[in-house]
Amino acid sequence: VRVIAIGEPIGAEMSRRMFEHLLQYGDAGVRRAVPLALALAHLSNPDVYAVDTLSKLSHDASPAVAQSAILALGLCAAGTNNARVATLLRQLAGYYQRAPSVLYAVRVAQGLTHLGKGLLTLQPFTSAGLLLSKVALGGVLAVLHGALDLDALLFGVHAHLLYCLVTAVRPRMLITYDADGNVLNVPVRVGQAVDTVAQVGQRKTISGFQTHVSPVLLGHNERCELATDEWLPLSSALEQCVILVPNPDAAQKTPAQLKEAQRLMKEREEKRRKRLERRSAAAAAAAGADDDDDDNNTDVEAAAK
Repeated sequence: VRVIAIGEPIGAEMSRRMFEHLLQYGDAGVRRAVPLALALAHLSNPDVYAVDTLSKLSHDASPAVAQSAILALGLCAAGTNNARVATLLRQLAGYYQRAPSVLYAVRVAQGLTHLGKGLLTLQPFTSAGLLLSKVALGGVLAVLHGALDLDALLFGVHAHLLYCLVTAVRPRMLITYDADGNVLNVPVRVGQAVDTVAQVGQRKTISGFQTHVSPVLLGHNERCELATDEWLPLSSALEQCVILVPNPDAAQKTPAQLKEAQRLMKEREEKRRKRLERRSAAAAAAAGADDDDDDNNTDVEAAAK
């Protein structure tokens, strides 16, 4: 049912009621599969309805249903660093600290939530939701079928089957390059995607947009467009890696505009340099703390001897 309605918002809404009936009247095997179907409906999209439903099922009396719900939480929030899901998983780790099999599901879900430090996604749709990657969908379905018997497969001797998700992992950022492969920092607008089917005239493809400078991260159902006429993209969908070429018909900038562009570029470079310095200082501090802990552990062991 969920695969039939994938990529169709109306079908997804209709399938929710069917899932609720299955949870109420289905047997143990069916109730175990419902959280996985919800995860397939909201891959890398922590929808409020899905998170609420899975949070309730994560405290189910059946350990198998709870495991499926926790793994589904990780799939729903995969690569988003969603604060609410991360908090729920931390609470579940304390709640199931005496149940090793369920705790393992919590750890896997936490790893999926912070997939690629928030830079990756499991969404099988590309080109602004137009194309479906069958390879990515097949990898996700392989993991979901293995999750129907978690203890014997994914959390047992066949844990390597979790690597099937790698076929669906892709970056969710937009990086712009020139024809020579150099990274370009150009202004872009990021907003919620608008359905432009059957619209006439000057169609608006995004709404509620904010202007950023590439590279930028794109969330679920977000679309990007260039905010300048100086460059032309070689692809119709602005996502992942896009090559830009100069626009021969672009209007020439005034000296004041060129000066402002240079000032903004210097500000960005300065912010980037300070950010890298902070990261280096934090890494050095963490390494120093680890060395101190090792020294303390050595002193304690020597004292114990």
